[in-house]
Amino acid sequence: MQDREGVMSNAGDQASQTSAETGAKEQMRQTVNQTLSWAEEFKASSRLAVPLVLTQLAQMAYFTTDVIMMGWLGKDALAAGSLATALLHPIQLFGLGILTAVAPMAAQAIGAKDYTSVRRTARQGLWLTIILGLLLILLLFQSSWIFDKVGQEEQTYLQSSAYLRYASWSLLPIFGVVALRGMVNAHSEAAIILWITVSGIFINALGNYALMFGNFGFPRLELIGAGMSTTFVNMVGFIWLIIYVAIHKTYRSYNLFTHFWRPDWPRLKEMIRIGLPIGLMITTEVGMFSAATALMGWLGQDALAAHAVALQCASIAFMVPLGLSQATTIRVGLAQGSRNPLAVKRAGWISILSGTSFMIITGLIFLSIPETLVGLFIPPSDPNNAIPFALAVSYLAVAALFQLVDGAQAMSAAALRGLGDTKIPMIVALLGYWGCGMSTSYYLGFVLDWQGVGIWLGLAVGLAFVAVVLTIRFTLRERFGLLQR
Repeated sequence: MQDREGVMSNAGDQASQTSAETGAKEQMRQTVNQTLSWAEEFKASSRLAVPLVLTQLAQMAYFTTDVIMMGWLGKDALAAGSLATALLHPIQLFGLGILTAVAPMAAQAIGAKDYTSVRRTARQGLWLTIILGLLLILLLFQSSWIFDKVGQEEQTYLQSSAYLRYASWSLLPIFGVVALRGMVNAHSEAAIILWITVSGIFINALGNYALMFGNFGFPRLELIGAGMSTTFVNMVGFIWLIIYVAIHKTYRSYNLFTHFWRPDWPRLKEMIRIGLPIGLMITTEVGMFSAATALMGWLGQDALAAHAVALQCASIAFMVPLGLSQATTIRVGLAQGSRNPLAVKRAGWISILSGTSFMIITGLIFLSIPETLVGLFIPPSDPNNAIPFALAVSYLAVAALFQLVDGAQAMSAAALRGLGDTKIPMIVALLGYWGCGMSTSYYLGFVLDWQGVGIWLGLAVGLAFVAVVLTIRFTLRERFGLLQR
């Protein structure tokens, strides 16, 4: 069926569809319209997942660099930086979640051999980048008011807000990368994203070293310098990806930037319909951790600094299932687009089992060497660090307990996302993360006075609820009518 863009496009657009098919069809020939064995599906998923996992680890290395360098400024700066990211990350991930819709939509289009739809999806992803980016930047400019209303210490949140005034502008390039990444990943090509992210680690480290600490002739700006470096490095990565998509033969054939100014309201609406629940689901999960950070702020700077370190360790471990989940969405989306229910089953279950198995290993590591891990962030030799060091070790022990369910919920949500099922998982996440997780955190932390350990146990309860319900939903996907026929 011809849609609005089909009516608006000229003969040149139709020619671009033919050339796009020529460029993309051969690349995807072995990916769609076939049922792979369990072993073959594992290999195909692994080939796609490895660069995605490495990209997530590289991205986490980027964030870890910030945390380590903030720690070099002192525990006050570390606490302020942690508070800032507690606001920035949920807002950033809300936008990222919406733009994540590009990946399953593009994958399903490739599975159905509808290559014009791939271009339309990626193009409207860039439109949505601009709209969301500007709106969310305006929201972050109100950070001082927000921190004050949730009862944070003024001395801490003033530093946090100074950082956010500059780091908030990174949303535009970050969203743009996700929009283009969805199209690139849907073609089972992820290496370019990995190299851009790895280069960003070094650019960010140099930027932080120069601007935070006043090296290379730059002024010492501390957290403000970290915010500036964050925006700069993400802008560089976005520009590199634009150039790559514009000149690479596979993506050049889509003519992505031709007639870019033309609106495609039906596709934009469809993207928001699919992406908004994803964004809300991700935000509810990250928001649960951010709310836990706010609760930790009530316990003082030692607890807040310890929480930042333990959460960073847990986040690093989560990068592997997060990368796997991106591959899961693509593999399930390709199978869904080609109307292959057996391929959907195999792609989904291989990912769920792989993700949960890895998280069992990380949980054992957290239990075995917590002091070593915490010592990477908080030097134990400094007497002033004795309390936050001990607290971080205790929090990490609890984090080990929810590694299994954290992997399961990420994989099952990604598999459902590949099917285009986003609304019900969003509702499940809201009930699990906030109805179960945060209420348990508050009760254990403050009513029973288990303090930080109780807050972390509540996080485990929320993750477990979501993992169980979403895994059951994927298991019963045919009964719920989630498969294309």
